Amino acid sequence: MKTTGDQQLVKRINRSVLLRLLRIQPGLSRAQLAQESGLTKSTVSLLVRELIDEAWITESDTVNAKGAGRPSTPLQIDGRTRALVGVEVAVDVLRVACVSLAGKILWSTEEPRQGMEPVEVCQQIACLVARAHELLLSWGLQLTGLGVGLPGAFDETTGKVHFASNLGWWNVDFLPLFTAALKQVKLPPMPVYVQNEADTAALSEYEFVEGTPSDSLIFVTCDVGVGAGIVLNDRLFTGQYGGAGEIGHGILQINGPLCSCGRRGCAETFFGARTLDKLTDPSSGGNYLGVVLANLWTTFDPSVLIVGGPSCAKYPGLITRAQETLKAYSAGARMPAPPVRPARYGLLASAVGAAALVLHRQLRPMQAPTGYATNPGAPVSEDTL
Repeated sequence: MKTTGDQQLVKRINRSVLLRLLRIQPGLSRAQLAQESGLTKSTVSLLVRELIDEAWITESDTVNAKGAGRPSTPLQIDGRTRALVGVEVAVDVLRVACVSLAGKILWSTEEPRQGMEPVEVCQQIACLVARAHELLLSWGLQLTGLGVGLPGAFDETTGKVHFASNLGWWNVDFLPLFTAALKQVKLPPMPVYVQNEADTAALSEYEFVEGTPSDSLIFVTCDVGVGAGIVLNDRLFTGQYGGAGEIGHGILQINGPLCSCGRRGCAETFFGARTLDKLTDPSSGGNYLGVVLANLWTTFDPSVLIVGGPSCAKYPGLITRAQETLKAYSAGARMPAPPVRPARYGLLASAVGAAALVLHRQLRPMQAPTGYATNPGAPVSEDTL
């Protein structure tokens, strides 16, 4: 006999299946959703009605009239009522983006980080989110959830930042501080998700893509720190404690330059922003970036490599040099390397991806840990997926 909890989980899974199908194939009818999902027509009809009532999806004004049967109504994700907010905590600045469910940027802002201490950073983020929330309300939009990208290893199971060396943070209980700051600015309870900023950047390319996304991609972000967001088999690969993708602290030279993490010879010391700014030819750092891309290629065999971040915006030749280096390794191995391209959202990649993190977690109820509400101890709203 199934319990109520079991039934609610099955319902959430079925709802997420329909939403994911419509994100990949906008315009499917109820009958087509039933065929694609394997659910019964009655179940699909009931769930579609709920999703329409909750402004997750909408019916198209046009109808499909094929054959002698009853005309069908195309369905699509509703981008008119719900919105997401994403925040990137960079080393020197904070970036915030309001994003539609389809990945359209509705509003964004950037401001210098005003303090170094975790409490100060949390309070500044909370004020920015409150500002974004007020704008969304004025536009008649409902804030569905909040995502945050941090430059360090974040452990979802504990809500702790294990290390963010460029912020000077080690073993910071980030989630309690952040939820307390959100409560102080009187934001309503909502799901809150946190992840490494390179991971969120990867989701900007994975969740907000037309058609079926690649089954694997890697996003390399180049700033003061260097990191990689890795998507494999439809989920983020974050490692045991959230440290996967910390490629900036992979060793490129034994006993090389001293890194902010305390080790020597890390990749960050060869093409991190502080190093690039000192070079006569900053694009030469792309040679080392190309080596890292080659290592990521041979380790994960991704469909595509994406490179972004402030260093790429400041020094466009960085990506070009990295592509040339990767091409040389590819030729030597006589194997085709994956394509390398710049980030679609530019400097907002991590912030937009933090918004995408909300969808990524909510549309995968069997994979995702429970989201955090803005009020510590409060449950995540049941109308989320």
